[in-house]
Amino acid sequence: AVGLAMVFGILRLINFAHGDLIMVGSYTALLLTIGGVPFWWAAAAGIGASTLAGLLMERLAYRPIRGAPDVAMLLTSFAVTIFLENLAIIVFRATSRPFRSPAVFNTLVVIGHLQISSLDLIAIAITVVLLVSLTLFVTRTQTGIAMRAAAQDLIAARLMGINVNLVIATAFAVGSLLAGVVGILWSSRVGKIDPLMGFYPVLKAFVASVIGGLGSIPGAVLGGYVLGGLEILLQGLLPPGLVPFRDAFVFAILIALLLFRPNGILGSSEREKI
Repeated sequence: AVGLAMVFGILRLINFAHGDLIMVGSYTALLLTIGGVPFWWAAAAGIGASTLAGLLMERLAYRPIRGAPDVAMLLTSFAVTIFLENLAIIVFRATSRPFRSPAVFNTLVVIGHLQISSLDLIAIAITVVLLVSLTLFVTRTQTGIAMRAAAQDLIAARLMGINVNLVIATAFAVGSLLAGVVGILWSSRVGKIDPLMGFYPVLKAFVASVIGGLGSIPGAVLGGYVLGGLEILLQGLLPPGLVPFRDAFVFAILIALLLFRPNGILGSSEREKI
């Protein structure tokens, strides 16, 4: 969700191909582990592959049409998604493959009467580190401040001498790195990967971004927690027969929220440019 928000905040682009970066990183890590590379090195290479794929995506697909109507960029994101998914199907086949994670991910930590998966604790720790690092980056570094300026007004940022190409490429790189981390954690949780594995996470990320406010990084974080809380609450409160339709209730709540807060919880309204 944070990766989507960063790109949307600057380019006003909903990059649905963002989910396929999760797939790129996961397959890279899988191939390296099959080749005998230790898991942690393979995971780092997978995250690097996602970052590189995001940079190539921005340079080859989005930069040439920058300034085009929003619908052109949106259609381009769908085209990139279809291209990457079908390329993965051609290379790896459409069937899923097992993703083996280290034993430390599969143990249980007992705290009193609670049994917590070690993967959950690792995911929480990694999330905290990434969010703190991202906060320091966008508030304390020159590039991060330039990204915030570009998100506020891209044309004015260019007129003030900011290298817009570098800022946008950095936003894609950071967002793609986050997608790579998600790919490793998501694949370790479900235990398998396939060419279409990025669709479900990016759909959830889009919903979280809309809830929090598209283009707002704090909104993306808040929206993710709100979405997660709603899903857990509905899992426990719905009758057993309605639990399989949990996502339908989540989207219904999303529609109701947008009726009262069209810009999301932390989103702000913008004056239409004439």
